[in-house]
Amino acid sequence: MSLRQFEYALAVAEAGSVTAAAELLHVAQPSMSQQIRSLERELGVTLFDRTPTGLVPTAVGRAFLREAEVAVSAARRARATARAGAAELEGELVVAAQMGLGTRQLPGALTALRNRYPRLEVTVFEEPNSAELERLARRGVLDLVLNTGPCDDHSYEAHHLGDEEFVVVLGAGHPQLAKHRVELRELARDPWVRFDQNSRIDDVLRDVLRDNELAPATVARVSQTATAVQWAAHGLGVTLVPASAVPYGHEHLTRPVFPAVSQPIIAALQPGAGPAERALLELLRQETWYSTACFARAS
Repeated sequence: MSLRQFEYALAVAEAGSVTAAAELLHVAQPSMSQQIRSLERELGVTLFDRTPTGLVPTAVGRAFLREAEVAVSAARRARATARAGAAELEGELVVAAQMGLGTRQLPGALTALRNRYPRLEVTVFEEPNSAELERLARRGVLDLVLNTGPCDDHSYEAHHLGDEEFVVVLGAGHPQLAKHRVELRELARDPWVRFDQNSRIDDVLRDVLRDNELAPATVARVSQTATAVQWAAHGLGVTLVPASAVPYGHEHLTRPVFPAVSQPIIAALQPGAGPAERALLELLRQETWYSTACFARAS
């Protein structure tokens, strides 16, 4: 087994097909299919079932993908740690975001940053566990962190970028799509697509369910917001994600919720941040941090 095979399997789970995953990773579709088959032979299991709506992970596939996501994240952190040590010499910027944050904002801001600093090497990774983000920040590995609260290391500069509202994602034909805003208690009978239990985004969802006296069935747990949205869109269950984490093309399946759910978006800068880090901060300030009102206009 190789890290590349893990990345391919995660991409297939996210995209729902080998063809779409190959386009996402810019690799040849036959090569990806071969790698997935090779991985399944080595493991002795079937990772994906074919359904009318695409490839869906099997039960054992979901268990494998959770561990694969841990391995891939660990490898990215290792690369980030190694590269961060040479950042001053090579002109590198290491950025981390809590899972689900900056999905729509970071690409535009980073593109503008690269136009200003064409030789700057930028490493970005998404971390589902906010405690892990805190640990990496304390070690000085990260130059800029996108989180939903200030860093516990008070030497970091905390900058409030805006407030991000959450939206519920429903399957096509769900009766609640007829409403402009969904009351959460109306979803009491729906199963939910949730997130890894040690992730900040699942902490938010757990609190929302508790505050609204909901104890629904959990039909699946996933490691990426895009996967949760796609599975909810296919009717597996409903889910709740930050508005800007909804992939383009799925906006029509989302609705604001009542009571409203939102979280502050904080950019934490390492002490002694240089001009590139501060330029990225200003570019992020110029991005739209979605309230449900402006998200509705964007959709």
